[in-house]
Amino acid sequence: MTALALKLLLAHMLGDFLLQPDGWVAQKRQKKYRSPLLYLHITVHAVAMLLLLNFNLSFWIGIVVILVTHYLIDLLKLTLETDANRGRLFVIDQLAHLLVITGVVYSYYPFQIEWTGFFDSAVVLFIICLVFLGPVSAIIMRLLMNRWELPEDSEEDSLPQAGKYIGMLERFLVFGFIVLQQWQAIGWLIAAKSILRFSDLSRAKDRKLTEYVLIGTLLSFVMAIITGLVYLYIKQEI
Repeated sequence: MTALALKLLLAHMLGDFLLQPDGWVAQKRQKKYRSPLLYLHITVHAVAMLLLLNFNLSFWIGIVVILVTHYLIDLLKLTLETDANRGRLFVIDQLAHLLVITGVVYSYYPFQIEWTGFFDSAVVLFIICLVFLGPVSAIIMRLLMNRWELPEDSEEDSLPQAGKYIGMLERFLVFGFIVLQQWQAIGWLIAAKSILRFSDLSRAKDRKLTEYVLIGTLLSFVMAIITGLVYLYIKQEI
């Protein structure tokens, strides 16, 4: 089962990403079902699967199902796609392909998923920590930092909500390093962020911005470190 799943997944990644140039994507968006590259794209998937499966024709029904559904899913995405929904449709498109691959693997090797494991106390605790370090901490950070206003650091000068997502990602990374007991990696993360923000600080030529960035960074790291330590402590007790 695992070998089949991995081979089909690799074939999908090769066909949809590595062996699909940007020019193909652009022409498919323009011509949709009239684009010969759409059918060449499906052919690439077929060849990739056949090669990885050693031309084992005992899986031919699964291969045909994957190819037909891949064509229909791609065609639907091309029909509905706009500049506004392109990102969302990409995620939905990939999830649909993965569900088809999962269904094909299941048809050959029926498997069971133990859903009870998702409600284990350790799993619930881990999810709580992720939610806290994500949207909850983002709100707390905004409330704490709103007391300082920097007119030279307006939202128009940066990507929409970029600071929010940068903070969430760095907290996730710090939490992950603590869970894995890789404390030295946190130092590398702090150093890397300091280097990246150096240009902002030197451009502003303002001590206020330096202090603002340092306060935000340290608060974010402290939240992640405390959350990681609490997670490790509670996990030992449950």
